[in-house]
Formats: sequence, C-alpha cells, structure tokens
Amino acid sequence: MVRQRERGFTLLEMIIVVAMIGILASIAMPALKDMPRRAKESVLKTNLRTLREVIDQYYGDKGHYPVSLDELVTSKYLRQVPFDPFTKSGATWVLTFEEEDGGAEGEPGPPPTGSEEQGPGLVDVHSGSTATALDGTPYAQW
Repeated sequence: MVRQRERGFTLLEMIIVVAMIGILASIAMPALKDMPRRAKESVLKTNLRTLREVIDQYYGDKGHYPVSLDELVTSKYLRQVPFDPFTKSGATWVLTFEEEDGGAEGEPGPPPTGSEEQGPGLVDVHSGSTATALDGTPYAQW
C-alpha cells in the first residue's frame, strides 16, 4: 500500500504569496501615508465652513457682525469655538474684521443700530497655521 502524499503548501508557494503581498503593500503605502494630514485638512475645511456660515447667520439675525468668536458662543450660535486641527487650539484663528467705514470687504455696512456702539465686526476667519496644504496653498489662505 502506497501512502498518499500529505496536502500542504510548499516553501516556494509561500515565498510567492509573501512576495505578492509585499508588492501590493508597497503600492498602497504612499497613498496611506498622507491620510492623517488629509483628515486634518478635511476637519479644517469643515470648521472654517461652519464658522463662516454662523457669522453670516448672526449677521442675518442681528443686522451687524459679531465682535468676536466668543460672542457667537454666548449668543448660542455655537456650543463652543471649533478648534484649528493644525494648531490644536480654538484661540489661534486669524480674524478678519470689517472696514472702519462699516463696509465688509468693499460692501456698505449696516445702518447704525440706536445708541449701541459696536466695534468693527468679524466678517471672516482663517487658520492660524503657517503650514502648507498638500495642494501647495498655505492653510492661512483657506
């Protein structure tokens, strides 16, 4: 009686499979190494969009721009000031205020509201990071 050959993988088959896995991994690694940075960029875009929309909503409701980001929190437009994922802080936003004549970026400002004297209002916000995005633009210009 002849014994049947036991089934299993040969060393050559194992080497071929490991080599194929290595080739596939080397193709995928360059795309994966930028994923944490892409995620931070996505969070930054979302936070900037949220802040800009809330500033516009505040202006639409009150007729003037907020004086600071904290005013958006105290007026219950935001629960808290979003953070900048690259500076890891909510206090490093670069704020753009309306012009002295009341106009925001060349637009005429709202009429004065009674005896209430407001300072220049907050019209835009940018990242305080000095880093450059994957597309080559500085985060401070977003």
